[in-house]
Amino acid sequence: MTPPDPAVLDRLLLERSVKRGHFVLASGRTSSFYVDARLTTMSAEGLVLIGRLGLAAIRERSWAPRAIGGLTMGADPVAYAIAAQSVGAPPILDAFSVRKEPKAHGTGRRVEGNFASGDPVVVVEDVITTGGSALKAIEAIREEGGTILGILAVVDREEGGRATLEAAGWPVVALTTATRLGLKH
Repeated sequence: MTPPDPAVLDRLLLERSVKRGHFVLASGRTSSFYVDARLTTMSAEGLVLIGRLGLAAIRERSWAPRAIGGLTMGADPVAYAIAAQSVGAPPILDAFSVRKEPKAHGTGRRVEGNFASGDPVVVVEDVITTGGSALKAIEAIREEGGTILGILAVVDREEGGRATLEAAGWPVVALTTATRLGLKH
């Protein structure tokens, strides 16, 4: 399996997901650009690209997860794309989602899908800004007995999130960065 050129993902993100203007981010910070990665991660072309690039990145780091997932909803298409790609390049990874809040009914779990206590997992993010979403996902996964191998993001905004996660002991890999997308000067 030869992964596609990462520049193809950059082009797709710039065409579909990058907006310029004045934005307030989920972190509360303001920015002159916004990356709505879902417009790429939920597109047919984006799913294929991210699946191939993400799986290659995981394998290059010798991470051996049983499952992959993160905080819904940004992480969901990323996890599903990588899991689907693994069918053609075993070992197969299954996907899961982390709820922002536990359900008030049923099992009351925050981690849903193909996840069991003791599983080694990779946490995924569509965009890392402060690292807050990844940290919430990690907390829920650890509470349910998961072992985090690392964090994979589609885009690193390069605004301190990666450093925060790495300082907490979690290795991070990003498929692209704000600098590579020409958003940082």
